[in-house]
Amino acid sequence: MAETKVIAICNQKGGVGKTTTTVNLGVGLAKAGKKVLLIDADPQGDLTTCFGWHDNDDLKDTLASQIAKMIREEPVDKRIGILKHEEGIHLIPSNLELSGLEMMLVNTMSRETALREYLKDIKGSYDYILIDCMPSLGMITINALSAADSVLIPVQAQYLPAKGMTQLVQTINRVKKINPHLKIDGIVMTLVDGRTNLAKTVSETLKRNYGKVIKIYDAKIPIAVKAAEMATRGVSIYSYDKNSPAARAYRELTKEVIKDGEKRRDKSKSALSR
Repeated sequence: MAETKVIAICNQKGGVGKTTTTVNLGVGLAKAGKKVLLIDADPQGDLTTCFGWHDNDDLKDTLASQIAKMIREEPVDKRIGILKHEEGIHLIPSNLELSGLEMMLVNTMSRETALREYLKDIKGSYDYILIDCMPSLGMITINALSAADSVLIPVQAQYLPAKGMTQLVQTINRVKKINPHLKIDGIVMTLVDGRTNLAKTVSETLKRNYGKVIKIYDAKIPIAVKAAEMATRGVSIYSYDKNSPAARAYRELTKEVIKDGEKRRDKSKSALSR
């Protein structure tokens, strides 16, 4: 098994396509033959819902219940509660219980690394783990960043995100005290309206402000009604509308992520062989 790559998909602004990106990048990686685990790290449970588990509040075993057991030092079978989806991914689901876990973590020793500790025994079974973060920079998101190797940042093309990006980059830099190897993989532009020049303007602004230090992915994810509709069907864009512009864009993003992952692994092997 190759080294596992853990990617936090993160932006503290809501509505930028984090969950849709997690769904379609995750399934895209599975279609490319990778073993993929997705983690719903948002109390709203949108990622869980997107894969068809609409009654997520009825789920007995979730990210929150499992980590809570670990905090209470109860025996935990970390594979219990991992859901399997027809499109080849595994999912650790979430629901509103995760809000309670955030409060519990505040008074817990090693509170920033509970998720990292939880993943320690199961991550080796996967090539990629994607964490869908909540739209805030609270304790659960800090845990996601502490557990991750890297961060992928979806940015909506309809607004200039400089202020929010600065806050996120500052948070990532603070988390490096706990997780010194954390890096930013890149920014992916989402909700791109090809009929306007605004997306091009935002892209140019991002490249000017961040392009020297952060990769801007070539794949641009277009606005797609069908990408929103797929959430009600419990499947990815590939199953719902495989020939759509959004499906093509997510295929391109998947290729870029795999290529970056291979480069990273080659560098690691090269460093080890010296």
